Amino acid sequence: MSVSALVSVGVQAMQASYASLQTTSHNIANASVDGYSRQTVNLETARSKYTGAGFFGLGVSVTTTSRAHDEFLTRETATAAAQASMDATRAEQLTRLEAAFPLGESGLGHSTTQFLTAMIDVAARPQDLSAREVVLARGRELAMAFSSAASQLDALQRGVTQDLQASVGTVNELARKLAETNGQIASAWSAGHAPNDLLDERDRLVRRLSDFLQVSTIAAPDGTLGVFIAGGQKIVLGDEAETLAVVPEPTDTSRSALAIMEGREPRVLPPSLLSGGSLAGLLSFQSQDLTRATNLIGHYARSIADRVNDQQSKGLDLFGRGGQAVFRAGEPRVLPVPGRNPATAEPVITVVDSGALQASDYELKVDPTTPGAYTVTRLQDGRRWDQVTGGSVIDGLRIDLPSPAPSGGDRFILQPVARAAAGMAMTLARPEELAAAAPVVAATGASNRGTLTFNSLSSLVPVTATPQGITISFTGPVPGAPGTIGYTWTEAGVTQSDTWVTGQPLVVGGRLSLDLRGVPVAGDVLTLSPTLNPAANNGNAMALSTLRDERFILGNTVTEAYAGMIGDIGVRVQGAQTASRISAGVLASAEQRRSGKVGVNLDEEAAHLIHQQQQYQAAARVLQVAQSVFDTLLDVAAR
Repeated sequence: MSVSALVSVGVQAMQASYASLQTTSHNIANASVDGYSRQTVNLETARSKYTGAGFFGLGVSVTTTSRAHDEFLTRETATAAAQASMDATRAEQLTRLEAAFPLGESGLGHSTTQFLTAMIDVAARPQDLSAREVVLARGRELAMAFSSAASQLDALQRGVTQDLQASVGTVNELARKLAETNGQIASAWSAGHAPNDLLDERDRLVRRLSDFLQVSTIAAPDGTLGVFIAGGQKIVLGDEAETLAVVPEPTDTSRSALAIMEGREPRVLPPSLLSGGSLAGLLSFQSQDLTRATNLIGHYARSIADRVNDQQSKGLDLFGRGGQAVFRAGEPRVLPVPGRNPATAEPVITVVDSGALQASDYELKVDPTTPGAYTVTRLQDGRRWDQVTGGSVIDGLRIDLPSPAPSGGDRFILQPVARAAAGMAMTLARPEELAAAAPVVAATGASNRGTLTFNSLSSLVPVTATPQGITISFTGPVPGAPGTIGYTWTEAGVTQSDTWVTGQPLVVGGRLSLDLRGVPVAGDVLTLSPTLNPAANNGNAMALSTLRDERFILGNTVTEAYAGMIGDIGVRVQGAQTASRISAGVLASAEQRRSGKVGVNLDEEAAHLIHQQQQYQAAARVLQVAQSVFDTLLDVAAR
C-alpha cells in the first residue's frame, strides 16, 4: 500500500468529519426554526483494494445529506392543524354572535316585556293619551331593538365575508409560493440529491396552508408535490397554482361562497367538501350558526308582530274603528336555486298561522314525475313532506305555485322568517289608534235570580263592521251533563242554541269570548251591546296585556322564548369551545410527536459535535502520520 493511499484515506476521513461538523452546526443553527427537520450526513465505506496481502480499505465516502422526515406524522400534523383552525375560527365567531343575544335590560326579551307591560296602564286608564304614548314609545323601542339585532347579524355576515377575502388572499399567496418551491425542487432533484432545506420550506408552506384549508398531497416522481382541496380539486400541481376567490353565494347573494377560478369564470366549491381550516370554519358558521340565529330572531319578531296585530284587530280605537296593525315585520322570501329555474316561475309563500311557524328555512323541489306536486324539506331538522300540492299549508306557511308552474326538478329556498327582524317597524302612528276597547259590552239582566256575574269580554275575530246587539238567555242545567248549562243567543232576530261549561269561557258564535263567574238559573239574561264609548272601555287592552304571559311562541311565553334562543346559541358556543380545546390538544400532541422524531435535540447535537470534532482531529492525525512516513521515505531515498 502506497503512502498516497494513506493520504487519500486521511483526506476522505477529514472530508467526512468536516461534512458531519457542518451538518451538525446547521442543525444547531436551525433548532428554533419552525418546521426544520434534522439533517444527517450519510456515509459509506469506500470499496477496498485487493493486493497480494489481502484487501485494504480506501477510507470513507460521503453519499448525501438526508433529513429526518416522517410522511405520516407530517400529514397527521397538517390534518390536525386544519381541524384545530376550523374549530377555533367557529368558536371565535360564535362568541361574537353570542353578543347579539344580550341578557338583562338590553335584551329583546326585556324590550318585549316592557312593551306588553305598558298595556296594563292603558287597561287601567283607556282614555289617558299619555299612557297610550308610553305604549307607542315602548313599541318603537322594541322595533328598534329587533332592527339593531338584525343589523348586528348582518355585520357579522359582512365580517365573515371580509375574513374570507383576507384568508383567500393569503391562500393564493401560499399556493403561488408552493408552486415556485415545487419548481426549485424539481430543478435540484435532477442532480440526484434531495434539496433538504427546500423540502422543509415546502412542508412549512403546506402546514400554513392547512390553517386555512384541509389539503391532501401526492408526491410526483420529479420531486414536486401536488396539493388538492375540496375532495380532489387541485390547487397546486407542479409549478402551477390555481386561484381562489370569494363570490356571492348563488342562492342567497347576501352570503359568501368560496370559488376556484377557471379562466375568468369562478366555479363555486360546495361547502360540504371543505372539511377543515379557517375557511371551512367561516363557511360553516355562516351557513349553520348565523342562519340559525337569523331565523331565531326573525321567528321571535314575526310571532310577536303577528300576535299583537291580531289582538289589536279585535278591538276598537278611540275613533270607534277596528284596530289597525301595530307592527310590520319583514316579508317571507323565495330564493331560486341556480340552475334552469326561470326567474318568473317562483312559488308564492304566505304566513297564515304564525303560531305554527318554525325558525327554519325550507327547500322546495318540484316533483319531476307528478305535475303540480313538489317536495318540501325543513332544513333545520330535515323533516320532509312529499307529494305536496299547491295551496297546502306547512308549519303555518301556505305555498302556492304560479301559473305556469316551475319545471320538474327546479328548486327553491323558502325563508319565511329570515328577514322578519330586519324589516321590523312600528306602523301605528297615533296614540288614539291603539285599540284598547272591546267591540261590545256585556250587562246582566236586572231581574236575574242566579249568581252569574260578568268579568271580562274579548273578541276572537277582527272587527270589520259595527257589532250587532246579542241577547243570551240561559235555559238551565243540561240533564246528564254536570256543570253544563244550556242557553240561547239571539242576534238580528235569529236565535240559536248552545251549551256552556261553567268555569270555562262562554264563546258566542265563534266571535266573542266571555269570562263569567257564578251560576245562572233558567231565565237569567246577559245582554251584549256595541261599545258606544271606546274611551271608557278597556276590554281589548286587558287582552293585550295578558300577551306577556300567553304561550303563543311555540308553547312559550315571550320571556321563555328569548331564554330558549339564548340557550340555543349558548349550547353552540359551549360545544364549539369544547371542540376547539380538544382539537388544539390533538394538534399539540401531533406537533410534539413530529418534532420528537424529526426535530433537533440540542443535547444530542452537542454530543455529536464533540464526537465529530474528535473524528476530525483523528483524521488530521492520519495525515500527519502519512506526511511523516512520506518524509522518512524521501530521506531514505536520498541516502
